[in-house]
Amino acid sequence: MGHLDHATFGWLTPVLSYAMAAIGAALGLSCTVRALETSGRSRRNWLLTAASAIGSGIWTMHFVAMLGFGVTGTDIRYDVPLTLLSLLGAMVVVGGGVFAVGYSRDRTRALLIGGFGTGLGVASMHYLGMAALRLHGTIHYDPLRVVLSVVIAVAAATAALWAALNIKSPRAVALASLVMGAAVSSMHYTGMLAVGVHVTPSGSELPGATTMQFIFPLAVGLGSYLFLTSAFVALSPSAGERAAYVSAERAAEPSDTYAGGPTRFTKRAGEPGTRRGSGGPDVVPSATP
Repeated sequence: MGHLDHATFGWLTPVLSYAMAAIGAALGLSCTVRALETSGRSRRNWLLTAASAIGSGIWTMHFVAMLGFGVTGTDIRYDVPLTLLSLLGAMVVVGGGVFAVGYSRDRTRALLIGGFGTGLGVASMHYLGMAALRLHGTIHYDPLRVVLSVVIAVAAATAALWAALNIKSPRAVALASLVMGAAVSSMHYTGMLAVGVHVTPSGSELPGATTMQFIFPLAVGLGSYLFLTSAFVALSPSAGERAAYVSAERAAEPSDTYAGGPTRFTKRAGEPGTRRGSGGPDVVPSATP
């Protein structure tokens, strides 16, 4: 039995992984809230951004945490196609959840179905990512802890979708994202506590890529995407802000309508472009009856 270390770099990877999960959740919740304020193509685009943000945040959390994972007696490699498939799967299943919430008329039903499906998808992403692990030995799982990790994933996903439906203020979104980040991180480490490894010493070279060759650059790239997209969303006005801006613009426009009705203004005689009637007085402003 190999000794498992889930934090070979100390608190660095757990803290960073939690930050990635919280940022992804905050961005996804913000985009979902924006989507529910719009319709048509704009709603679809906001929901796509929400799905990519939450999916990227969850995946980045998982593999940043895996940067600190080590097993004594064996090196670790990652199967590249399976790892990328886990990222794609995370985005697809989260997208199914947010689109169910964004377009369903029965919000309660959409919340339950979307939360359950998204939670299962998050758990599937985790264990598909673990299936991409390559080492000298075999991996086995504690069934009870696996089930517990899936339950936590479903609860976290349902809570996130509920927050998207019911939370509007930026402070509430920030608080919900911190809770969501903690829930996703808890799901990850619960799943990791279910892992056991039986090491089989071997001198053969493992297939796949090392964490620094593949996982680290991809995690940094997705983290940068989350930060840049967060800045874009933060600078984009909400529907309420746009309505207030339009209302303020209309209020600031000069009006040529008065209580007595519209007034016609013409120039006085002697001013450029004026004409004097034949023998008549200068033309002056006159109100239309």
